[in-house]
Amino acid sequence: MSIIDWFLDRFRLKTLHRGIFDRDIPEGINYFYCFGGIAFTALLVCIISGLFLSVHYIPSEKEAYQSIIKIHEEVYLGKLIRGLHKWSANVLIVSIVIHSIRVFITKSYRPPRELNWIVGVLIFVVVMLESFTGYLLLWDQKAYWATVVGTNIAGSIPIIGETVLLLIRGDYEVTGKTLIRFYSLHILWFPLIMMILLWAHFHMIKRLGISKPL
Repeated sequence: MSIIDWFLDRFRLKTLHRGIFDRDIPEGINYFYCFGGIAFTALLVCIISGLFLSVHYIPSEKEAYQSIIKIHEEVYLGKLIRGLHKWSANVLIVSIVIHSIRVFITKSYRPPRELNWIVGVLIFVVVMLESFTGYLLLWDQKAYWATVVGTNIAGSIPIIGETVLLLIRGDYEVTGKTLIRFYSLHILWFPLIMMILLWAHFHMIKRLGISKPL
């Protein structure tokens, strides 16, 4: 079987979709199977709260921190919305970790679901990158130095480290250019990649069905 044939078989592109709520639920399903849905719900809360925050946030080297203070102190329900954004992000990460552990323990990564496992791992990577880029947007000392350390790790990669560092930071130091890049990645590029990966993830769950418990 060629790679293309393997991909088409796992992705089920040649078969028709059933109704959106028409699916088989294996016996023995428990609450640990719900963490994928919990993660998706937390993601929706992140997106909605993030849209409200983006209206007031200013991704500027001089105004970013002050805009956070303004959201907290002056914007109506601003502190609540930012709290929802922060804690839903934490719930998202914890839920994905538990979901991944459940999939691993129940061996749901085995054929024909190995491609869905790979997509799930990519989703987790994108979520962690979202968390990393979002942390800098606070633009305080803690966020600044955490970004310095994190990007220095990427810059320590042999041969291509300096290129990767410049690509991430936009400069040799963490500056306003880095803030703009992280803001763009956080609100545009990573969410777009996430939506594509989630569509693929849900598509394969729909086609292959929920894996049976051991």
